[in-house]
Amino acid sequence: MQLRLALILSCALLTTASSAEDRPPNIVIFLVDDMGLMDTSVPFLTDREGKVERHPLNDFYRTPNMQRLADQGVRFSRFYAMSVCSPTRTSILTGQTSARHHTTQYIKPESNNAGAFGAQAWAWEGIAKGEATLPALFKKAGYRTIHCGKAHFGPVGAPAEDPTNLGFDINIAGCAWGQPGSYYGTQNFGNGIPKRQNRAVPGLEKYHGQDIYLTEALTLEMNAAISESVKAEKPFFAYMAHYAVHAPFEADRRFVDHYPDSKKQLAAFASMIEGMDKSLGDMLDHLEKLGVAENTLVLFLGDNGTDAPIGGAHAISCAAPLRGKKATHYEGGMRVPFIAAWAKPEAEHPAQRRTPIEAGAIRSQLGAVYDLLPTALATAGIDAPESATLDGIDLREFFAPRPGSSGEREREFLMHFPHQHRSSYFTSFHQGSWKLIYHYRPGQKQPWDRMELFDLAVDPSEANNLAGKNPAKLEAMFGAMSAALERSGAQFPLADDKRSALKPSLTE
Repeated sequence: MQLRLALILSCALLTTASSAEDRPPNIVIFLVDDMGLMDTSVPFLTDREGKVERHPLNDFYRTPNMQRLADQGVRFSRFYAMSVCSPTRTSILTGQTSARHHTTQYIKPESNNAGAFGAQAWAWEGIAKGEATLPALFKKAGYRTIHCGKAHFGPVGAPAEDPTNLGFDINIAGCAWGQPGSYYGTQNFGNGIPKRQNRAVPGLEKYHGQDIYLTEALTLEMNAAISESVKAEKPFFAYMAHYAVHAPFEADRRFVDHYPDSKKQLAAFASMIEGMDKSLGDMLDHLEKLGVAENTLVLFLGDNGTDAPIGGAHAISCAAPLRGKKATHYEGGMRVPFIAAWAKPEAEHPAQRRTPIEAGAIRSQLGAVYDLLPTALATAGIDAPESATLDGIDLREFFAPRPGSSGEREREFLMHFPHQHRSSYFTSFHQGSWKLIYHYRPGQKQPWDRMELFDLAVDPSEANNLAGKNPAKLEAMFGAMSAALERSGAQFPLADDKRSALKPSLTE
């Protein structure tokens, strides 16, 4: 009898182990709109020895659940996005830099906003239907793919307006809008509100008239969709893309009283950050309640630099000690938080044995938004199409020390913006610790020179332009940038005749 019972228990354990081994890992991308590297109480910057440094902004914001996630996993101090939202979102779905996929500007819902001298043939209608996007590849592999929140992949009437045309099975509240009409359920999230109707968040009618904040409503809907996937025993790829913390800066009343000494807009912005953080915590708790946290990888990031209502666009203020903010060519415009962690660490879990993540680690390795596609696919054991041209790499080798790992690489990062905005007509190119900024039309109300060269290892605030002091390095960086643009098939802003393109020139 005892032998028979032992055999039954042994078979049950083997079946459970085999089931765990065969169960594909779930992937959550948690994307925050307009959240820069310093919009958090979690410190991401390090000194020259790689030790974490706290700065005043880290003591202003409150993000305990980001800290919880960082304590469970690894964060990058040098992680880059494009300087505005649609290019980043397209890069996440395609694994390509904006210079290659040609969605180089944020997409206006109603029109091509290239500007007088912008790249006229840019991909302003977004990703074409049928492309091998990240959700489409997960869907093909048998995953349920969920989109929740801000889409902003294409304008009204284009296929990319609807995330279900890009590989998502489920779309919750995603459309062409880049910002919500309102964050308040009492205002129906903009529906029926004069002057806000054209930015009303769709699909959340069940919350209309309720005293609920948009961030909370989206979290409830995403958690419900995840529950359905677990109930159906389907692995899921969940893309949680908050409208927060994009303008309008409307206070999340649950948290705004935490900032009594701040000006109204800044207190509202900080409360929106805290509301986003609560959403992260609620999702982590929900995954654990469902019993799938050990098998769920969370990738947390912002979509471009901060838009915090502090100081000017190019000043060292809203992202201090970094310079600049959203839509600028400086670090504050394109450097974002990135955390990778299992929702519940358990070292012996099969998925975590395959993709181990060092708890509480920080890396100075350069990473980029277009790395998410190869990293997520590799974690799930899904091959990218052989025909796909990817700019991203699999970041898992940096998640935990591995025998034979190449360690930190001297990578390049290319951010190309042939349009008008806070910073206009520029290419930003990183190689190792060096950064080159090339301005195509420096005379267009821009106070900077044609080229700016910085060594971020010694000058993280970009205060000392070395372009005129180190001609050899300038020439080398210019050559590398030009080659990267050529490899990507980049488009360029127009010259004064509005017919020919302005290509980079070392001698003008």
